[in-house]
Amino acid sequence: MKRGGEEIYFGPIGHKASELIKYFESIPGIAKIKDGYNPATWMLEVSTIAQEAALGINFTEIYHNSELYRRNKSLIGELSTPPPSSRDLYFPTKYSQSFVTQWLACLWKQQNSYWRNPSYNAVRYVFTMVLALVNGTIFWNLGDKRGSIQQLLNAMGSMYTALMFMGMQNSQVVLPVVDTERTVFYREKFAGMYSALIYAMGQVVIEIPYTLAQAILYSVLVYSMIGFQWTALKFFWYLFFTFFTLLCFTYYGIMVSAMTPNAQIAAVTAAATYSLWNIFAGFLITRPRLPKWYRWNYWSDPVAWALYGLMVSQFGDVDNIMDNGVTVKDFIREYSGYKHSFLPFAAIAIVGFCVIFATSFAFAIKLLNFQRR
Repeated sequence: MKRGGEEIYFGPIGHKASELIKYFESIPGIAKIKDGYNPATWMLEVSTIAQEAALGINFTEIYHNSELYRRNKSLIGELSTPPPSSRDLYFPTKYSQSFVTQWLACLWKQQNSYWRNPSYNAVRYVFTMVLALVNGTIFWNLGDKRGSIQQLLNAMGSMYTALMFMGMQNSQVVLPVVDTERTVFYREKFAGMYSALIYAMGQVVIEIPYTLAQAILYSVLVYSMIGFQWTALKFFWYLFFTFFTLLCFTYYGIMVSAMTPNAQIAAVTAAATYSLWNIFAGFLITRPRLPKWYRWNYWSDPVAWALYGLMVSQFGDVDNIMDNGVTVKDFIREYSGYKHSFLPFAAIAIVGFCVIFATSFAFAIKLLNFQRR
């Protein structure tokens, strides 16, 4: 091609560029190639715009009027017409591998990515251990002290502070991780390696074992230090709500990261949500004391459901009489509106928030593209 993208030759090169040399030497005015001269260099020299002007010719017109051009067009026409018995290419799926193969590959990729990023999980586990020791020592043996309102509120405070601090930490530290992974995902998505939804499933599932280990670490330390009632069911509920609350915050961070252009904007957006969750969690302002037109904020707050579940699972069935003459379960029902019979609904709600955030992340990563070139 010459400058401007116009063809001046398309055809066989030949042995030692013999066909190419023969073609250009057949053009009137073109100097013969010298012995031992590089054919590529010679071809570039004789086909310049300056050479066209000196000879008063147009290499594009010469090529389009040549027998070589007519042969090429004829060959293109023949190759463009499919044989009568042929069928169009058909691929049953967009991707070369099955759903299961893509899923296992994405999960394996995420596992390697998390395993090779120890600082991410190390920060979570160290923070969890420190918070567990601080909470455990501050509220030492408080779990079996239910004689006064203050003691019960202190136990509630231990649950509330743990949920908020650990949850916010999880949500914040996952933002840069997902932001970095997303850059790799864009490249592999455009290459057609796997589906966006399968990638999202890998990102969601890989968090489960790491978050579960974090919840077990915190629950075992705090439950034993604070001295809550050691029954299998009560400990299960404590671990259950701790685990799904941490998972909920983590999935929220993942979702926000997928919905925003970068980790900085995601951090600001998430911080605003933490403030609302903090206000309407039911600890600073209990649900019965909220104006009716604000209570929808309470029911849409995952921390409120988690705190509800923790409190009723530990104290919602306790018949001990407090110093004000009211039983523990009656007090938390009157003060916070917590009913032990509502425990299964609280469990379903906190799991539902996890599902909503994880699903929103999947659709956001599929539909939104913040890549700029």
